[in-house]
Formats: sequence, structure tokens, C-alpha cells
Amino acid sequence: MNATTAILLLIMLLGILGRSNVIAAAAAILLLLQFTNLQKIYPFLERRALEAGLIFLVVSVLVPFASGRVSARDMLASVVSLPGIIAIASGIIATHMNCQGLELLQRFPQMMIGMVIGSIIGVAFFGGIPVGPLMAGGIAALLVNLLAWLR
Repeated sequence: MNATTAILLLIMLLGILGRSNVIAAAAAILLLLQFTNLQKIYPFLERRALEAGLIFLVVSVLVPFASGRVSARDMLASVVSLPGIIAIASGIIATHMNCQGLELLQRFPQMMIGMVIGSIIGVAFFGGIPVGPLMAGGIAALLVNLLAWLR
């Protein structure tokens, strides 16, 4: 067994132990690709899988609008209220942090294992939801920049 296989097996095991089906399934899919000699699609997955995942995430969030459960009046009220303005600001901050997280992960992909472990701990012990390495990366980027600034 090579190191790559061992790492993917470890991530899958941690996902199972941490009750994170998303992480376990992702590692299992990559193991399946590795065992079936389909590593040639890794570059495609690296370029497009994040985008595809984000599309499905946004679709799931937009379903209440599409199904009519949220009216135009509710949307307008939420935008002009204090909680709505806070939500808009939060969206701006989160997307900026996600961008910083993506850049950090592109520069230091080895940080992903720590984020996966942290996500698993968050799910298993703190009732968290593992929706994104980008947000974890964004927080990591913020903390790395903070540490650099403090030095």
C-alpha cells in the first residue's frame, strides 16, 4: 500500500468515526478511482468538482425560493431589516474568507488534512456540519495572517 492510499483510507476512517458521511464518501470515491486506474480524471475533478459541489449547495439553499415557501415580500423584508443587513454583511465576509481559504489551500494543500481532522472533530464532538473546507481555509488564512501580523 502506498502513502496516498494510506492517507485516503485514514481520511475515510476518520470520516466514518466522526460520522461525516461527506468526508468518508469523498475519500471512498477517490480510493475507487485510484483502484480502478482512473487517476487521469483527477485534474478534471480538481478543476470542476468544487464548482459542481457549490452548485448543488446553492441549489439546496434556493429550493425554498423556487418552491414558493419564501415570498417576494419576505425577501424584501429580510433585506431591509437589521437581521437582513447583518446577513448581507455576513455573506460578503464569508465569501471573502472563502476566497482567502481557497488561495491558502492552493498554496499549502497539506493543510487540508488538518482541516479535515478539525471538521471531523467538530462534527463528532460539537454537533457541527462539515459544509466546507473553504470556510475552514478562510478561518485558517485569517489566523495565519493574524499570526504573521503579530510577529
